[in-house]
Amino acid sequence: MPSRKFAPLAGLALGLLGDPVFAEDPQPLELDAISVTSDYESATGPVKGYRATRSSSATKTDTAIRDIPQSISVIPASVLKDLGSHNVERALEFAGGVSKQNNFGGLTLYEYSVRGFTTSEFYKDGFSANRGYPSTPDAANVERIEVLKGPAASLYGRGDPGGTVNIVTKKPQPEAFSTLQTSAGSWDRYRTALDVNTPLDPQGDVLSRVNLAVEDNHSFRDHVDSQRVFVAPSLSWQLNPDTSLLVESEIVRHSSTFDRGIVAPNNTWSGVSRSTFLGEPDDGNIDNHNNLLQATLEHHLNDTWKLRLASHYKEGKLWGFASETRPLNTDQHTVNRRYRERDSRWHDSITQLELRGLFDIGSWQHELLIGSEYENFRKNERVTTLAGGPYAIDIYNPVYGQPKPDGKRSGPDFFEQVESQALNLQDQIVFTDRLRGMVGARFEHFEQTIDDHALNNRSRQNHDALTQRAGLLYQLTPRHGLFANASTSFKPNNGLDATGKSFAPEEGVGYEVGIKSELFDERLSSTLAAFHIEKENVLALDPATDSNRAMGKARSQGFDLQVSGQLTDAVRVIGAFAYIDAEVTEGDKAIPTGSRILGVARHSGSLLGVYEFQEGLLRGSDVGAAYTYVGDRSGEAGSDFELPAYHTVDLLAHYKASENVTLGLNLNNLFDEKYYERSYSNYWVNPGEPRNFTVSLTLNL
Repeated sequence: MPSRKFAPLAGLALGLLGDPVFAEDPQPLELDAISVTSDYESATGPVKGYRATRSSSATKTDTAIRDIPQSISVIPASVLKDLGSHNVERALEFAGGVSKQNNFGGLTLYEYSVRGFTTSEFYKDGFSANRGYPSTPDAANVERIEVLKGPAASLYGRGDPGGTVNIVTKKPQPEAFSTLQTSAGSWDRYRTALDVNTPLDPQGDVLSRVNLAVEDNHSFRDHVDSQRVFVAPSLSWQLNPDTSLLVESEIVRHSSTFDRGIVAPNNTWSGVSRSTFLGEPDDGNIDNHNNLLQATLEHHLNDTWKLRLASHYKEGKLWGFASETRPLNTDQHTVNRRYRERDSRWHDSITQLELRGLFDIGSWQHELLIGSEYENFRKNERVTTLAGGPYAIDIYNPVYGQPKPDGKRSGPDFFEQVESQALNLQDQIVFTDRLRGMVGARFEHFEQTIDDHALNNRSRQNHDALTQRAGLLYQLTPRHGLFANASTSFKPNNGLDATGKSFAPEEGVGYEVGIKSELFDERLSSTLAAFHIEKENVLALDPATDSNRAMGKARSQGFDLQVSGQLTDAVRVIGAFAYIDAEVTEGDKAIPTGSRILGVARHSGSLLGVYEFQEGLLRGSDVGAAYTYVGDRSGEAGSDFELPAYHTVDLLAHYKASENVTLGLNLNNLFDEKYYERSYSNYWVNPGEPRNFTVSLTLNL
């Protein structure tokens, strides 16, 4: 199994590090000092421009990105602000190698893929944030989005080997400010967001921040709309010079039309309009309510050791009715539909305890992280399908208002509980002023129980997993560093197969080599990396049973490039390119060996450039453009259905009328490209947005 292949890696890496080839004259070394100045960038704070210099996602410590032997993409909130977007998926287009997958009918950030492997996991502030069906993350309290490429199970636990996304939320700041932004766009889309930061005492020991957003959106898709209310208050309290407390919460009320998209007859685009809705307008919307509360207590034991205790609790519920399309009928112009009721409720409790410290052993300097984690996740899910008379719809000329099926009720109805305990160790080592290393391991025990009420069946599985990683970074010159790493992953497969049995867990192993560079007098950062990842027990949709199945083994390999920073004082850029060769290496009749992995383009790229005026009447105003390219992709696992390649061009401009007033205009999909951004099968295809615009007003109050 992949994890066994990796077992001796950490020892091998340390053995190589002791080799005389890497040795230099012993001399006292010092870790990078943190100078507290106005220009200092915290790993969890705002990013000036597009270029982040520090990250906590890759190590769970505040570390310079150039010193981490792994590829990391950081997309600051300013990227979404410039693009006039509130969609986290839009930001991920600039991470390199991230692909859109099943979005659960538009209800949530359900799945995406990194470096060829699909995952439903993402994190917020180091906590798993996608258990159950939480609503799509709101940009209102996003500070930065960090994508750690390759397996990260030794730090975060069970996950996928392609990569891990961690959203860093906005924290209370020392200075008081208030920002109001309101926007309006095509198809009657409206949004207002408010960000209020307030110190609560004269000394600045108690700080508060509230992020709020309200949306009322319609769509280019007929009869599709959504509404949202998002509130995220947070409070930080410096209890004494050595101890701090941070409390954060989120309340989300989201309602949207369940929309599976359109149909591609015979795997082609036979005149089906991209605006055609194939559900029923009178089904109403699906409601998705989420509540989150988390607290972090940090205490400095002394100058070099720190203790962190953090707890996270999230609950949610999703309910409503929808008419969902099925495969195309033999007449080639109608599809049958299922009338379904969904009722899901979940809660997730996570507690983390970590000890971090600095110490020396001889001439080597160490930054050690010892962590433990306990999680208890529970979910009740019921999906009821009502049988009945004909419930077909014409894909070219839909007629709505048919009688709803009211016959026999069937479908999954189960309770799932996953409980896990984990212990992880990580050591970042400075060997010389040019050579750094990192080793990590995590032992995790998890138990999964699923009570299937429909089949009157209970399935249980428990596993122990040891995941590891090791990496080296050699600084060739002050501005160029070579790195290499290897790591493993482990993840239980949720849900049941067509016979009601649970799946064996997925396991993966990944390897990466690359170079990090600081260009243009350290104004621009770039990372070029090549990777090879293997994974087994991969789940995919089996069209014959309309359920997931484990398809055996898969492999992804290729390279990606990321750049971000300031070409000049006036020009900021961020961009990425990826080549990914991802395929099934051990398949079966339903999903043959050699099949492309769903939704993964071999070639993809993006580039955003903004010019900001430095003087004159337009000082502080800017203009810019964004280009996105996505190559052809598999549109259905195991079939020859493909989504064609596409590219889009967006334009943006902001006029700074005064220090406190900014007007914005975004024109998206300038050339009105007709494209399909994702699919799960040839009868669940999501078309991309036609040409559209957004105007915005930002007030610093």
